[in-house]
Amino acid sequence: MLSIASVIAQAAVSEGLEARQSEVHGMAQRGGAVLAHLRISNKKIAGDLVPKGAADLVISMEPLESLRYVSYLKTSGVLVTSSDPFVNIPNYPELNEITSTIKRLPRHSLVEAGELAKKAGLSKTVNTVMIGAASCFLPIKSQSLEKTITSVFSKKDASVAQINVKAFKMGQAAAAKG
Repeated sequence: MLSIASVIAQAAVSEGLEARQSEVHGMAQRGGAVLAHLRISNKKIAGDLVPKGAADLVISMEPLESLRYVSYLKTSGVLVTSSDPFVNIPNYPELNEITSTIKRLPRHSLVEAGELAKKAGLSKTVNTVMIGAASCFLPIKSQSLEKTITSVFSKKDASVAQINVKAFKMGQAAAAKG
């Protein structure tokens, strides 16, 4: 699985920014959470973890899960989340209730990541779609993110790299529309 935080961190470093990352890998395959903290700055960064109420951006792969981390956002922060639910509990709330809650946030972007990934040509590019959506709110140039994505996926296959760049651009366009 592609680490969203890792790609963003690599792109930030390529621009001369400082990046500190910390990831907690749970049992994602069985419905558990995977959480990554990423701090980016043009100054020295003291620690890896983002304090609650201090995040400029929260990126989530699942709408209900995104609400678990809203408390990390600062007042002007943005929530970027996939609109695709992963219903793994019997009492999963109604999706329209979840999206209504997300839409009440001052700054948010709901992205049909699964559908965009399929349109890009490979359903496994969902993470790259989300990087594209998040790119609208990051202090990193799109070209740096595209270059990093190309570098990461060219090791596998040039066509996979091209599909991932396409997925990135589709996610970016979706978030830019609002």
